[in-house]
Amino acid sequence: MNPEATMHLIRILEKTVSPDKNELEAAQNFLEQAAKTNLPEFIKTLSDILHHGGNSPVARMAAGLQLKNKLTSKDANIKLQYQQRWLSLPEETRAYIKSNILATLGTENTRPSSAAQCVAYVAVAELPTGQWGDLIQKLVTNIVGINSTELLKESTLEAIGYICEEIDHEVLMSQSNEILTAIIHGMRSNEPSNRVRLAATTALHNSLEFTRANFDKESERNFIMEVVCEATQSRDTQVRVAALQCLVKIMSLYYQYMEPYMGQALFPITLEAMKSDVDDIALQGIEFWSNVSEEEVDLSIEESEAADAGHPPRQTSKYYAKGALQYLIPLLMSKLTKQDEIDDDDDWNPSKAASVCLMLLASCCEEDVVPYVLPFVQENIKHSDWRYRDAALMAFGSILGGLENPVLKPLVEQAMPTLIDLMYDTSVVVRDTAAWTFGKICEMFPETAINETYLQPLLKAFDNGLRQEPRVAANVCWAFTGLAEASYEQVTEGAEEGFQPETYCLSSYFQYIVERLLETTDRPDAGQANLRAAAYEALMEMVKNSPRDCYVTVQRTTMVILERLNQVLQMENHVVNPNDRAEFNDLQGLLCATLQSVLRRVSPEDAPQISDPIMGALLQMFSSNSCKSGGVQEDALMAVSTLVEVLGEGFVKYMDSFKPFLLIGLKNHDEHRVCIAAVGLVGDICRSLKSKVVDYCDEIMVLLLENLGNEKVHRSVKPQIFSVFGDIALGIGPEFKKYLDIVLQTLLQASQADVDRSDYDLVEYLNELREGVLSAYTGIVQGLKGDGATPSNDVNLLEQHLSLLVVFICKLSEDSNKSDNVIAGCCGLIGDLFVTYGAKLLPLLDKESICDLLTQGRRSRVARTKALATWATKEIRKHRSAATQASW
Repeated sequence: MNPEATMHLIRILEKTVSPDKNELEAAQNFLEQAAKTNLPEFIKTLSDILHHGGNSPVARMAAGLQLKNKLTSKDANIKLQYQQRWLSLPEETRAYIKSNILATLGTENTRPSSAAQCVAYVAVAELPTGQWGDLIQKLVTNIVGINSTELLKESTLEAIGYICEEIDHEVLMSQSNEILTAIIHGMRSNEPSNRVRLAATTALHNSLEFTRANFDKESERNFIMEVVCEATQSRDTQVRVAALQCLVKIMSLYYQYMEPYMGQALFPITLEAMKSDVDDIALQGIEFWSNVSEEEVDLSIEESEAADAGHPPRQTSKYYAKGALQYLIPLLMSKLTKQDEIDDDDDWNPSKAASVCLMLLASCCEEDVVPYVLPFVQENIKHSDWRYRDAALMAFGSILGGLENPVLKPLVEQAMPTLIDLMYDTSVVVRDTAAWTFGKICEMFPETAINETYLQPLLKAFDNGLRQEPRVAANVCWAFTGLAEASYEQVTEGAEEGFQPETYCLSSYFQYIVERLLETTDRPDAGQANLRAAAYEALMEMVKNSPRDCYVTVQRTTMVILERLNQVLQMENHVVNPNDRAEFNDLQGLLCATLQSVLRRVSPEDAPQISDPIMGALLQMFSSNSCKSGGVQEDALMAVSTLVEVLGEGFVKYMDSFKPFLLIGLKNHDEHRVCIAAVGLVGDICRSLKSKVVDYCDEIMVLLLENLGNEKVHRSVKPQIFSVFGDIALGIGPEFKKYLDIVLQTLLQASQADVDRSDYDLVEYLNELREGVLSAYTGIVQGLKGDGATPSNDVNLLEQHLSLLVVFICKLSEDSNKSDNVIAGCCGLIGDLFVTYGAKLLPLLDKESICDLLTQGRRSRVARTKALATWATKEIRKHRSAATQASW
């Protein structure tokens, strides 16, 4: 840009902080247009303005922000596009901008440094492609250089921190020593600037994942731990908090190395932090022990699984939490008494953190916590100060989830009268915690809640609680959720799946409870404390867990929900405000979810009587502006899925009017949850409509296949598509033949997929993909086989593919990372293949790896896997025996 245009841009940038909305909007529009007109020239000029120390701080900061926003985005897809766009710019343009932003480090008076962010986001784009290779060395020199200013060291450390936070750790692994040297240099206790120490400590926190090689070496680990522990003693609160955050993260990442430091340093440092009156410091001390507890719970599980598998665990617990209980619990109890009377859900404070830490300690140390917690509860549950009553309640509720039933059950029974009394306490905080505690009791010790001695006074207390403040009423709703489930399980224990009892202990109260919950959803203040959602969820659980003698109330509730849905749809055009729109969409989602719950309880005879108005409302919902929201679209699709489930083949009469909306869902690539819901619904429709869905399959199959080949479709959709191929094949049987070649070809490609085995997320995805492929093969085999005792001749179409299918199963059987679901899928498919093709499969499948797979399946703790493996084994033995007899 020429000097005049640059000066104009500076004036525009200064207006981006204008309190005048018109000026601000005009400035933003100008900047957007300038970027569209000539992006390379625009961002070059931005880097000039940022670099030039003579410009106003506002203009420089705004230039840096605009430049940063052209390099990155919170949206992962847009961020990738911006990185690719940057890399496609001419080399000389990129070099010019990099020179400017690097030279700007240490020249800004505003914090945080805009240049540091720009350097970082350019680095995140270039370093993975092998470009800007000298950057890290330049940044290190800035930090350790004798003549480096405080501002230069601080902003450079900020840049390193941002890079470490954003970039794939593998990219920096080879330069971890240089980075760590620079960071430790900035953290030293003799560094005079607390700002530099803070930036360095933050950078260390962001770099801990890729410094594993340094932690593996004792001498380097000792040095790092010494510097971090020194920083926790800083007089500057921010530095101290940042250093404690490093200890929390180090404990999670490098637990196995912490024993030499625990007694001398970590234990006293974190206990001292917990005692602090500064919330941010106390929070980190508590978080440290929460992390220790979580880590030791995981190690306990790992140890148990290793014992079952017959090999030693990778790591063993050092039982730090158990050893520290006598010191930790008194401090946590003290923090519990420091709660605020006005509770803000978004405000995380030491009192809330102490409650969570106590829960985790109970999960980790189990009954060992009781001797330290129970005396406090007994001493303070009736204390004159509400804070102590509340702390006692919170302590009691916090340990309920971590202990075995026999340990706490008598204590809970003994406490019931007092707990019920506390539901009427003068303090809203105490009533809120009492309701929350009952939620835990109904979840963990339901037999105590539904005991006839306490049920009636408890329900009276809950009824009273629903009329109280939203925070109290929301917890009462959660308690009703557990109570409904417990009451139902009491009379269905040991019964077959799907059994519905005639009556249960809540039958005489059922109608009243449902009416009260419906009233609660309509409270003027139901938008507070998530009360409306809690009340609807409780209503869903009540209906889901209802016996036969409550059916009339279920019918009535169905019509109430339908009427409410229609009322909401009438309001569609009157919702303008974005906040109102969000609340409106949430309400539609809740009504759809509740509709699903009541529909599942409607009898097969009654379902067709109410399906027309329900489907009419859902079709209206699909046509509304609300359905442009992915969440609403997903909720509506799920509601249709339930209607398909209860109507069965009767749903076919709605297919013509519903098909366009189903196809829209399948094409919704931007919101993958909607696409997944639509794919799942295709499966439901095929299973219910069977051959009646044939006329709709061509369009559906085209879209499913297109989605598999489309890179813009989220990867989580693709396993579901493979699985639904099986549903379609099973539903339409021989009519699937016309899709067979293309589907088999697609399945073959998917069966050859593999991933980086060191990436847990990718391994998990691979298992999901394979589950989907196995489901597809199973559905195809069963669909072509037909329902008759003798397999249809159509199965011959698969014969030439059998050897490849067996290779796939063998490959899976030898994979040590296969999930239980993959084992189940393999076993089920093996069984189906033998049922369909008989003894001719023995030469292909009678292999040691297959035998090992079936043995694994039979030993599984999951009932379905065990059953499928046992059945498949019997099928093989039957055909092997028949083949042996025939050879005689």
